[in-house]
Formats: sequence, structure tokens, C-alpha cells
Amino acid sequence: MAASSEVMPASSESIVLRLFEVDAVKFGDFTLKSGITSPVYFDLRVMISFPQLMTDVANLLWDKISASKFISLCGVPYTALPIATLMSASHNIPMLIRRKEAKGYGTKKLIEGIFRTGDVCLIVEDVVSSGSSVLDTAEALKSVGVLVTDAVVLLDREQGGRQKLQQEGITLHSVFTMTDILTILKGAGKLDSQTVDKVACYIEHNRFQPDQTVCSLKPKVYDYEERAKLCTNSVTRRLLEIMGEKRSNLALSADVTTSQELLQLVDKVGPHVCIVKTHIDILEDFTQETVTKLSQLAARHNFLIFEDRKFADIGNTVLHQFGGGMYNISSWAHIINAHGVPGPGVVHGLREVGASKGCGCLLIAEMSSAGNLATGDYTTATVSMAEANKDFVIGFISVNNLTSDPTFIHMTPGVQLTAGQDSLGQQYLTPSEVITNRGSDIIIVGRGIYEAKDPVEAAKQFQLAGYDAFVARLTEFMTS
Repeated sequence: MAASSEVMPASSESIVLRLFEVDAVKFGDFTLKSGITSPVYFDLRVMISFPQLMTDVANLLWDKISASKFISLCGVPYTALPIATLMSASHNIPMLIRRKEAKGYGTKKLIEGIFRTGDVCLIVEDVVSSGSSVLDTAEALKSVGVLVTDAVVLLDREQGGRQKLQQEGITLHSVFTMTDILTILKGAGKLDSQTVDKVACYIEHNRFQPDQTVCSLKPKVYDYEERAKLCTNSVTRRLLEIMGEKRSNLALSADVTTSQELLQLVDKVGPHVCIVKTHIDILEDFTQETVTKLSQLAARHNFLIFEDRKFADIGNTVLHQFGGGMYNISSWAHIINAHGVPGPGVVHGLREVGASKGCGCLLIAEMSSAGNLATGDYTTATVSMAEANKDFVIGFISVNNLTSDPTFIHMTPGVQLTAGQDSLGQQYLTPSEVITNRGSDIIIVGRGIYEAKDPVEAAKQFQLAGYDAFVARLTEFMTS
């Protein structure tokens, strides 16, 4: 007997594995249309290059809704259009096409195809998060008298879209949920437990409310030890471990002008801080012995050294500024910072020197001085630059929380126990405002400590205020 040429139907599990193999399912850090940073992304557009995979997906979708009642179907533009076309052709079901905007000539139609008022149309979609794309298509169909009672989707991200659609009278039928995807890929050895837990946690704490078209984002607040376990960057992980061990989110800005002042101050307040921030070039008597002794104090008191150099030149220049010269910053600083104005070259140049030495970089996304220009598009572009360089960039200098990604650190300067402004435009915020209300991670305090009558007592007060503010934020999240 001759072998049959019929193609056996693909199993659900095999399709998930195939989607993973062709990079239609990706894990990492991605900014979604909603603006949220997600650890998982589905780029199902790649299916158009794999006809058999696209056919198998179309068959799965049809099997899911073959019992539903409809006389036509409509794919959400654009990814779902070829899938809907396959379903239409294979099962002889009329298809409608929704334009993203009505054409400005000819019939000026928003919906293409043959239909009558009162017809029931099935919507076909690839992925549902909030359900907004399905609702947009349903509204377009409704505007020409076509009814929608059901929608079928390959993947429900389990972020509230099903509930939102149900509220609008549309039943969502999904082939897979996010939980299904994670279970299948983990079972096949494609994902480790840490990645699965990270994605599951993200989904749990980033859900769309049924009465909103955008995400009501309330990122999970982790304790420091839990958060450290999510970090692959060794500097971020070590910093969070120190913060947990010392119960401190306090960074000392040691803006003194002699080596003796610096070392004496750091030795006194070192037990109460997680970071000592230096401006090494303002020391009048700098020698390499200064930073050698500073490093010894860092080891003794368990803190990291952050040189506030604010690199802001082309890559080749910052490479030499960081890796050599009289200060030789790369030999002793755990953390440095940079402006994003020169573009990604500044990060690449610093990485070339610092990555192998276990150094991390903060990008200056916002500033605390009145009238500064680090706002708007600059801040947005800086966050994108950080997300593209997570192996070296550990977070931001900012006055607000800029991303829900728990592996990025936010440090806020200009903190005092009472709010105010100095004569040079420095605006001061309280630890509670910075940590509890704005969601930052570390308070940076300078004059409030080193100009105090008793710097040690002042450091203790800031340590307690900062940590209490974090506990309040953690408690608020857990009880909300």
C-alpha cells in the first residue's frame, strides 16, 4: 500500500514548541504597546514565513470555535489577517476585512466584504492582553450593523482581556493561555524555573481592569532578598543583598574636598549605608592611596562605591576617561553613571572597560535641580537605552520610578528629612515621598549627613526613614 500523503494534524504542544523554535515566542525584556515592560513577547507575524505552521494554527483556532454560530469572520489587522484567510478558505466561510482607517476615496469603506445588517461575525486575533484590539474591530463592525458575540484567539495572556470582552458581551475562546505556554515550554526543558516564575509573577501583577482600555499598573513590590534573586547582573544583585542585610537604602554623597575628610566620614557612617557616592575629582589631595583605603572601608563596612563622574562624551573618549588617567576609576568603583545625550556609544565605551571588572552603570534619566532638561523624550529614550544594554546598565538616576522591571535600580538625589529647595536650585524631597510615593529604591543624601553636627546620628535617622518608607510601600502593596 502506498504511503498516505495526508498531513497529520499537529498537536497543541508541538505547535507551542514550533512557535518557540521560530522565535515567535520570546523571553527577555520588551516594551509593549501599552508602555509596560514585559518579560515575554509574542511576535506571531513570523508565521507568514512558515506556511505549515500558519495552517496548523488556523486549524487549531477553527477547532476551538467550530460549534459557535456565525456567518462570517474578520481578522484583526494585521497579524491575524492571513490566519483568518486560511480559516475562510478552508471552511468556505465568508470573510470581512476591517481597515485600520477608512480610505479617503472611492466608497470610503471601513469594512470590506459582503454583509447585511444583523449578520453575526466571528473575530479572529493572534494575542489578547487588554482586549482593546478586538473591541476596536467589534466597534468597526457594529458601525455597519454587523454583530459580534464571539472572538477566537491563539493566546490569552491572562491579563484581563477575557473579562473586559465578556463585559462588552463578547465571549473569548483561546487555544492557549500564558499558563499553558509556560507549562509546555518548561516541561520540554526550554525554560528554567526562574524564567517561568518571573513571567508568572509579571502576569499576576500586571492585569488590565475590565473598565479600562489601558493597564492599571501596580507593579509588584519585592523585598530586597527576593528581588536580588531575579537579577542576572552581579552588581545589582550584590547591591540588593547589601540593602537587605543592612536594612538600608541610604547612599551617602560624600562631597568633601580632602582625603582625610572623606575617609573619616565614610568610616563613621559606613555601617549605615549601602552605597558611598564620590566626586573623586573635587579632592584637593587625591592619591591612589585614597581610593585604596576607601576600598578597604567598603569591604569592612559592606557597601558599594559609586563614582559620580557623569560620563557624557563619545564612546572612545569615555573609554579612556574611565579606564585610565590619574583617577583610574575602573580600578576601584563598583558603579559609575552617564548621560544618554551622546547616544548608546557612551554605554558601549564604558562597557568595554567596566564589564570585565564587574562594574555597573547608571543612566541619568531625571535630575533633581530646578529647570533641568532631563525630561520628556530624553527620559523615555534613556529608559530604552537602558533596556537595550541590561548586561551593563543597572538602573537610573531619577526622581521617579521609570519602569516596572524589578532588575533596574532607581536612585534619587536631593533627599532631606524635610522638603525644600536651596539657593542654587536643588530641590529636596523626603524619604517617604521618594521611596513610598514615587517608587524609587535608594535615597542619596549629602549635606544632610556630612554637614550635620553629628553625621553618624544623621545617617542613622536617614537609614531608618528610608527603610521605614520602603516597609510602608511593601505593606501597602501586600494589603491592596
